[in-house]
Amino acid sequence: MLLLLLIIAHLIADFWLQTDEMVKNKLKRIKRHLLHHFFTTALVLTIFWGYYYQFSNMVGYFILPLCFIIVTHFIIDVTKIKLLDTIKVTNEDNLRKLGFFLLDQVLHIIMLIITGMTFFHLKASTLQKWLLQLLGENDAIRLNTINALLFILIIYILATSVSGHIIKLILGSLPSQLANFEGQFSLKNKLTEVENGKTRVKHDFSGEYHYITYANPLLSRGKLIGYIERLLVILLTTVGAYPAIAFIVTAKSIARFKQLDDRNWAEYFLLGTLSSMFLGTLLGFLLKLMIIG
Repeated sequence: MLLLLLIIAHLIADFWLQTDEMVKNKLKRIKRHLLHHFFTTALVLTIFWGYYYQFSNMVGYFILPLCFIIVTHFIIDVTKIKLLDTIKVTNEDNLRKLGFFLLDQVLHIIMLIITGMTFFHLKASTLQKWLLQLLGENDAIRLNTINALLFILIIYILATSVSGHIIKLILGSLPSQLANFEGQFSLKNKLTEVENGKTRVKHDFSGEYHYITYANPLLSRGKLIGYIERLLVILLTTVGAYPAIAFIVTAKSIARFKQLDDRNWAEYFLLGTLSSMFLGTLLGFLLKLMIIG
């Protein structure tokens, strides 16, 4: 239970409480970022400390684990930022940035596991049994109701904010004319004159003006569609309704049918859709193994 709570606290602080501005200037906003982690982790440790240890041994069950998590988080984040600056990773190095992001998250989870094993007597055998459960072993343990709900919440965060960030790294910086394009319309201007009280159009003078409208990328409906898409894929994978997943792809294709004529847009659309489907299916299988078995 503690490990799941710590992972939830980490994900909330890293993805729900961290703004785009903090991500772009993480070194400048590192204090604010750590403050988010401090409060979310302190809340989790306080609940666990009071429920299981009746607020005894404050140093061993609250102060030391809290300091360990915050300090290790600070070291990992600063090291990542320095490495990215040293090797000069540009916005076009999408796979390299994705690799650093995944490594960063794995290291944070490892630190949380070490916290549980060092300060709260989390046994390695328990983690081994959970791993066996993922591999489909019959003798693996099953999550109780509370842990199952916590695990579902983790899957939800992974399917929405975390997966969205991963797909954003995979796609890279979408050209503005593709990312923001919403449609176009034309206005025709013709010279008119009044002669003998009648309005007459001079057809030999006309001009046609094309205007392109743009959607605000910060209010992207595509992000919400991606969230719902992955959640539906997870649900359908969990219940084994795999053919129904094809209808989601079909619905997205119909909605973007005209834009698929543009090859650049079609490639971005295909890459984003396949990435989203892959992550949704992977999380669906993970949820099915841990909850249903």
